[in-house]
Amino acid sequence: MPMMGAAQTQRPNIIIMNIDDMGYSDPSCFGGDYVNTTNIDRLASEGLSLTQFYTACPISSPSRVGLTTGMYPTRWGINTFLQERVNNAKNEQNDFLTDRAPSMARALKNSGYATGHFGKWHMGGGRDVKNAQSILNYGFDEYVSTWESPDPLITSGNWIWQPTDSIKRWNRTAYFVDKTLDFLALHKDRPCFVSLWPDDVHTPWVYEGDERSQRQSAPSFAIVLAELDRQIGRFMQGLKDLGIDQNTIVIFTGDNGPAPAFDGHRTNDLRGQKGTLYEGGIRMPFIIRWPDHIPAGMKNDRSVVCMVDLFPSLCKIAGAELPTDYPLDGIDMSDVITGQSLRERATPLFWEFGKCRPKRVSPHIAVREGEWKLLVNADGSRTELYNMTTDFNEKQNVAADHPFLTQRLKQAAIDWFNEAYRQYADSITYVSPDKK
Repeated sequence: MPMMGAAQTQRPNIIIMNIDDMGYSDPSCFGGDYVNTTNIDRLASEGLSLTQFYTACPISSPSRVGLTTGMYPTRWGINTFLQERVNNAKNEQNDFLTDRAPSMARALKNSGYATGHFGKWHMGGGRDVKNAQSILNYGFDEYVSTWESPDPLITSGNWIWQPTDSIKRWNRTAYFVDKTLDFLALHKDRPCFVSLWPDDVHTPWVYEGDERSQRQSAPSFAIVLAELDRQIGRFMQGLKDLGIDQNTIVIFTGDNGPAPAFDGHRTNDLRGQKGTLYEGGIRMPFIIRWPDHIPAGMKNDRSVVCMVDLFPSLCKIAGAELPTDYPLDGIDMSDVITGQSLRERATPLFWEFGKCRPKRVSPHIAVREGEWKLLVNADGSRTELYNMTTDFNEKQNVAADHPFLTQRLKQAAIDWFNEAYRQYADSITYVSPDKK
């Protein structure tokens, strides 16, 4: 495995495909049957799949913050999707992720990587937020993004798509693939890190010949998913054509669960969907491919890995130093994601979502420790305990059967939330709309 001091040409390119609103079983290799996702399945057959991989939050902005920073998004004051300033204030969150936060791209750039971001951003900018910091501030050399960013180059208004967009919605992933391949070709003399973040699995599902703005039917979804799969195949062929296929790490995952979930059909019957802390909202498909380094066709059903772990894990693989300004919540799981180990996680995972929502589908705090997952509200109400080994569909709340375990995990979850939220409040960057 390459370490610091290795020749630049030996260090792998790293591509993270983070798909917007991807259901756990949208890929057919994870149980889906809407579309035979041939190219995504090929990734799995040539690499490693994790069946217990978790996002950092069941909704876009905080999930992306977790991936970018390697820290729980609550610590940076992002707890739901970033929106208009007045609604950000109502949700007690910042308007954007500050560039003081750690950044995986910045860490890799500092170690010699060329860095690009092509796709959705949604960590600041868009709507009426005009003071969000440039994507370049987070360590990227080049970028192209959509309306939910400081500089939306390919969309023409404050909505996910418009008929006047320079790049039509049904051509967007193809465009991001082309930009990524062009970037890799331009920097063949250096290792590259690219965030390739398509957004076309997010509603509305718009395809050429049917441009209605609200298409949420299963047939429309199948058309869009098939096109995404086709573009992933085209991207992988592009890596081969560039001659860099063998030394490129390709990661395929998603930012949060699906909406709509079609009664669990897109989550392989996991409970919940986008916007809930049940498994359907936070458990994601995960595939990593790196020929000659990761066993082909391997599936790991045992290890629990989270999106915040990718920062330290990929830096370890790339030989990049981690930032020291803030302690990361993620831990080095590089041995797990490269197939060298099936070890269990040594530390618990925590989530928070929906604290300001008057009506919650799930409690707004969760913790996963070993085989146990507990959900609870910060005031101690709605305590739910599930055994992830025997009941990963979360059908039977066994909190009453395990009073001591329940109390310990409940207190740990509430203490974590209070500490993380206090850290945000102590370093708040939000300024109320009437003062801007």
